[in-house]
Formats: sequence, C-alpha cells, structure tokens
Amino acid sequence: MRKDYNLEKRKYVIGGFIVLVVAIYIFRLVQLQLSDSTYKENADSNAFVNKTIYPSRGLIYDRNGKLLVYNQPAYDLVMIHKEVQPFDTTDFCNTLQIPRPEFEKRLAEITDRNKNHNYSPYTEQIVIQHLSAQDYGRIQEKLYRFPGFYIVKKIIREYNYTAAANVLGDIREVNAKDIENDNYYNPGDLTGDLGVEKSYEKFLRGKKGQEILIRDAVGKIKGKYKDGAEDVAAEAGSDLKLSIDIDLQEYGERLMQNKIGAVVAIDPSTGEVLALVSSPSYDPALLVGKERGKNYAKLVNNKYKPLFDRSIMAAYPPGSTFKPTQGLIFRQEGIVDLTTAFPCHRGYINAGLRVGCHGHGSPIALKPALQTSCNAYFCWGFKRMVDMKSKYGSVPKAFEVWKNHMVSQGYGYKLGIDLPGESRGFIPNSKYYNKMLGEGKWTAQSIISISIGQGEILATPLQIANLCATIANRGYYYAPHVVKSIIGVGILKKFKEKHRTTIDTRYYDDIVEGMRMAVLGGTCRTANLPGWEVCGKTGTAQNPHGRDHSVFMGFAPMNNPKIAVCAFVENAGFGATYGVPIGSLMMEKYLNGKVSRTALESRMINSNTIAYSGVKKH
Repeated sequence: MRKDYNLEKRKYVIGGFIVLVVAIYIFRLVQLQLSDSTYKENADSNAFVNKTIYPSRGLIYDRNGKLLVYNQPAYDLVMIHKEVQPFDTTDFCNTLQIPRPEFEKRLAEITDRNKNHNYSPYTEQIVIQHLSAQDYGRIQEKLYRFPGFYIVKKIIREYNYTAAANVLGDIREVNAKDIENDNYYNPGDLTGDLGVEKSYEKFLRGKKGQEILIRDAVGKIKGKYKDGAEDVAAEAGSDLKLSIDIDLQEYGERLMQNKIGAVVAIDPSTGEVLALVSSPSYDPALLVGKERGKNYAKLVNNKYKPLFDRSIMAAYPPGSTFKPTQGLIFRQEGIVDLTTAFPCHRGYINAGLRVGCHGHGSPIALKPALQTSCNAYFCWGFKRMVDMKSKYGSVPKAFEVWKNHMVSQGYGYKLGIDLPGESRGFIPNSKYYNKMLGEGKWTAQSIISISIGQGEILATPLQIANLCATIANRGYYYAPHVVKSIIGVGILKKFKEKHRTTIDTRYYDDIVEGMRMAVLGGTCRTANLPGWEVCGKTGTAQNPHGRDHSVFMGFAPMNNPKIAVCAFVENAGFGATYGVPIGSLMMEKYLNGKVSRTALESRMINSNTIAYSGVKKH
C-alpha cells in the first residue's frame, strides 16, 4: 500500500500547533502567578485602602514676622467608582441633606468624560467639596454603609488681612494640564494660583504621605495595616517670609482706593519689595471655599479688572520719570556736560515740530532741567546724540547704543520678580523703526517723543520703581523680589546678584542732585519731608485714550537710601496732583512709622479718580 506523505505532514503540523497552544497557556499561567500583579492588586483593593495624607501647606509671614496666611482643615467626600457597591441612596442623601436628583446629577457629571476629563474609575473623584462640620460628623458615622466613598482631609487658606491679594495669590483645584505637567498631582488636589502661592508652589506644597488601612469583608475599616509600619508620613511645606511690610501695603491700598493704578516700594540695598499695590484690589478671602468659583467669575467680569496686577503687568508710558535715564546716557556718551545748555521757548521747536513745555528759564542745563522737568532739554540732547553720524556712523547705530543703555537700566525686558505675569514693557530698537518708518528714512526728529518717555516707550510701575532704586544706588540694582526668605532654604540665588548698568557711577551724583532740587524747589515740592533728604521726579504721562496719568518716582534718604517708590495713578492729571502726594506719604509712613501730614493723607484717601478713567461703574 502506498504511503500518504501529505497525511503524515498534516499530523506533524496539527501536533505542533497543539504543543504551541499548550506552551502559550503554560507561559501565561506562569506570568499570572509570578509577574502580573493585576489580580493581586484587585484582591488587595478589597482588603486595603491606600489613603493619601495631604501635607500642611507652608505659612506666609510679612517681613516683620506678622502671620498673613495660615491653614484651616477642610473635608472633601470622594468616591472610587470601581469600589462602589449597591447602597441605600436615600439614606446617603438624607445623611448629607442633599436632594436625590442633585446627587444623581453630580454622579453623572463625574462619569461624563466630556465634563470631567480626569475621570478614572480607579482614582478618587470629588463628590462634595468642603463638607460642613455637621455633614462631616453625620457621614463619618455611616461611612461603612457606603463602600467606595471616603473622606479626604485637605486644607483651605485663611487670611489675617484683607490686603496684598495680588502678592499672595490663592489656591485652586488642579486641572488636566497641571496633572499632565507634574505627576505630583492627582484629580482633586490643590495648587497655587496667582501670586507667591503659584510661583513658590513647590516649596509651599510639601510632600504627600500615605496611610494603609485594612477593612473587613463588609468593607468597614478595621484599622491600620501592620499598625502603620508601612505608612509614609507627609512632609509639611516650607514657610515663606515675605519682604512686604503689611502695614505699608495696607496703607498704600487705602491711599489708592477709588483710583486705578499702582504703587511699588523697594528697598534699594536689597531689591526687596516693601509694598506692591495694585488698584483696584480685592479681599483674598473671596477665593476660598465653596464660593470661590462664583467670586472668581465676578472678579473676572469686573470692568476694573482687580485680578490684573497693574504693578507688574500694566505697561504705561513713563512720561518725565524717563528723563533721568536720558541725562545719564548723555553724560556717559559725552553728549553734554554740566554746563551744556539748550534753549526752551515754551518747548522744543525745530523744523516745524513743537514739543510743548511750561515756563522756566532758558537756556537750561542738566540739573535745572531735571528740577523743572524741561522737555526741550532732553529732546535737544536726544537729537544731538542720535543724529551724530561723526561718532556713531549712522542713526540706527547711534540709536542701538541708546537702546542698550536703556536695557541696562532695567527697561525693555522682565526684571524677573518672583511673581507670575510680569510684563517686559517696551523699548524699540532700530529694526522696529526701519520696519515702521522705512530704512534710512528716520532720524531723531522722527521719534523725538521717546526722549521724554512718550511715543512707543512703555514701562511697568515696577520698572520705574526699580530705576529709582538704581539711581539711589548710583548705578546698580538687585532683581526686585517679594519673598525675603524661604524658611529652611534662604533666599534664591538670583536675587543676590548685583546688576550694574552701562553708566559710570560718577554720573549718578549729578542726576541725584537734580532730583533733590526738584523736591526742594521744583515740580515735586510736596515730597519734601522734614528730617529726610528726599529726591524725586514727577511725570505726566500722555494718554491717547483720556486724561493724562499722574506719575512720581522718588527715594530717601539721598545717601544710604532706605526706600524707592513709584506711584502711578491712571487718568489723574499732573504728576504733582496725585503721584507726588501718594508716593511721598508712602515714604513718610515707612521712614517715620506714622504720617504727620494728615490733611494731605485725608485728601488722598478720600479722592476718587475712577470717574476720569472712562470705565463705567457697576
């Protein structure tokens, strides 16, 4: 009989297939037993509860040790959907005193991935935030009846003062982006939002701990696993000591009530910010607890934009506070000396162009030009420098020299304050004007207004205050910062670095003397304080959208200065009208600890300039 080789081959193929299947099953069984922990984890989840222990968030103090922000316990009711078993919904709702339809709606929202992007049946999902003490007590007693539901202890912030909301910031629940960017966070966690709460989040938040609990067959917690031997303790966050003087901050906010603008006070010797006022402001306690969302929406929709920190975010024309920088550049570049005088016939008049000025002697030199805030002097000086082709080769090259000097004095870029949202202001360069006016088609005359802090020039109140501190220091500054130290860590290294300008130290004394003359007998006489040598410079910043802005920068004392201030009041007219009084009152309050000019103080506190802002009241 002939042998069927095809049948013989088929037998081996079938046999090989059976062996392969058996091998796969054996491999999978071994893997399940030795490698895959899924079933073990599922079994463990029936017996163990891994409870996150949230650390105490760091406290926040002012420079004098006054407690500003502290913690209060709060309790959230959470659920792990995979662990939820059938339960008495009516009993649950009665215990928490919530309508059943409302509870069912909340459950539907939790599991709807369109509304809750962080939903997972294996992770904690918040059912009710910030349980009241009564609700917490009732549900705690019955929690064993509702498997899959847990109480998580968290903290909420409490405030001892209603001031400095823009500095302190607040905390909020994390979103999907936060979780994606930092694996520290889980849904329902809290993170810093605005202010130092955001910029120092990693120091303030501490480290989470974990508690392993064991439960019986019916899901009731019986105690700690191994008596807590495998628990991990939470580590509290670091406390912050701010450079802010809360008394000065409160005072600045009182002076700025019913006004739009900002006040910045800096200690020139360290760069520490003593006060950072943005007006209008708000009570930081509004962004705490169940009403946070509602209050936040009101603040966002408020036409006065209280969440917008004008002290570091708003970019304004600096006006005549810009003139000291011009005097320094002209001296550094050899454009003028102390005897150089320019004519002022009620302003700068040249080739059909006129930049107005007020009455004073003419011709005028640098120091009296600062004293009287002469526009013409700085226009003529700027024109002489930028058009000096014999020295610089071309207008754009001369302008780049000018621009680089300005940048070294802290303009045109962020100063690097330790708060989120800082604006860089604006200092144009040659490329900007080549594009705007045409290459080879512009001269100093084309852009003359920038010499007096108008035109395209923009600066934040922080930059103006920092310039004042730089002049007070005779040519250097430390990056402004609102945190004096992180307890246990110290100050961040970058705030210890001294930033020197491109101007020789010897030229600063001339500018300081001119600013001293402005206080003794010039545009800012109101800033004069008995017992203190105050130096100052006013500014009236033109505003194309309405009334001019009132600006002042000043420092005291003249030698070994302790405070440098910028006061910027929108739509308030001349610098001497509001900027000077507010700035000088801030200096008096800080230097003397009290204010003796009570009539001036009362006038500033009770005045209202919002009516001139063009923003409708609510």
